[in-house]
Amino acid sequence: MNKLQPEKTALVLIDLQKGITALKGAPHDTSTVVRHAAQLVDAFRRAGAFITFVHVDFLDGKDALQPDAEIQLPPKLSENWGDFVPELNVQPTDHIVTKRHFGAFFGTDLDLQLRRRGIDTIVLGGISTHVGVDTTAREAYQLNYNQIFVTDAMTATSIEAHEFPCKFIFPLMGRIHTTEEVLAELES
Repeated sequence: MNKLQPEKTALVLIDLQKGITALKGAPHDTSTVVRHAAQLVDAFRRAGAFITFVHVDFLDGKDALQPDAEIQLPPKLSENWGDFVPELNVQPTDHIVTKRHFGAFFGTDLDLQLRRRGIDTIVLGGISTHVGVDTTAREAYQLNYNQIFVTDAMTATSIEAHEFPCKFIFPLMGRIHTTEEVLAELES
């Protein structure tokens, strides 16, 4: 692994919010993903790196995508559905992205905020590996960001849904690492 440069690196965490972390995850349970994400947040904050929390939420539901699809996404089940889990310790200095679909770049200011700070590398984690994380990774790839995928800080609805992008998609766009590996590199 090349040395991470905190001033050129951002931690981007996808959909670690109450309504999504309440769902069952595989191969990692969502509490493990949140624990690993919180470790990353603490380390990135100590290093002075840029931290972005991404969540999906809707104004009135009319802004949600509603395609004629074989599998329908679960509805927003509570008022606090889009709130970040408290374990992440979101701070006023963290960048918050609200998306209305799968990816964190399309229709948001994420690319603008990263580029204005000279960031060329993102460390990516969250839920779900095969939906929000994968879509964000593909968007970041199209925008020429270096990427590090923290595979034990992400999970999906099934082992297969997690493993497919980790084995076949993410290695085409960046590097695969564990939380422990990223922490060791950041703190060295």
